Amino acid sequence: MKLPRAILFDLDDTILVAFGPAQSQWQRTIAAFADRLGPIEASVIAGAIQTASTELWADPAGHKYWRHRTGAARRRIVATAFSALAAAGHPVPPEAIGDALADAYNALHDQELSLFPDAHETLDRLKESGVKLALITNGAAEPQRAKVVRFALEHRFDHIQIEGEHGFGKPEERAYKNAMEVLGVGPRETWMVGDNLEWEIVAPQRLGIYAIWHDGYGVGLPSGSPIRPDRIIRRLSELLL
Repeated sequence: MKLPRAILFDLDDTILVAFGPAQSQWQRTIAAFADRLGPIEASVIAGAIQTASTELWADPAGHKYWRHRTGAARRRIVATAFSALAAAGHPVPPEAIGDALADAYNALHDQELSLFPDAHETLDRLKESGVKLALITNGAAEPQRAKVVRFALEHRFDHIQIEGEHGFGKPEERAYKNAMEVLGVGPRETWMVGDNLEWEIVAPQRLGIYAIWHDGYGVGLPSGSPIRPDRIIRRLSELLL
């Protein structure tokens, strides 16, 4: 395909391997806390945490609030999970143990953040081809900026737009419009690449942006999903083809 004048990229689970390994990370953290969690089976705790996590992040208003407080969000998730288990008659550990479990998960998650294999090479080749690049990421300023620095992304983008630094984020229209204005391009000259079907596909498509879904974990579109990306890629390097 002919490359566009500009590409807007998401960060987490698009350029960075971020939340895809969450289930494994929770399981390993729970296993490390086995002697402090009492007789309840690890799989039961993991299931309760998964349910609590899904519920917390599924609420749009809650998502917008908690994505700026991810450490507190994980504590809330564990507390909600343990409350549900207690209501079902399971013995649960004290709140301090739950907080420590959530904090340990946070530390493991941060430690295991990594780039998708071809991220740097793809970005560099796109820039060498004259494509203007913008990074648009939601979340709090400090942790998101730390990721940008940690993974050497600053010099690879012409514009970096972090929700916590700008005061707005996806799927607000101005998040995309502001990035395009900074880059000096219009919707028909722009691609959006990301993993979130609402934020990086539906919302950009409403503006006339060509929306590419990065299915970096190879899960495929949800069954029965009415959302139709303009293109689906499994690796970022496919953008160069």
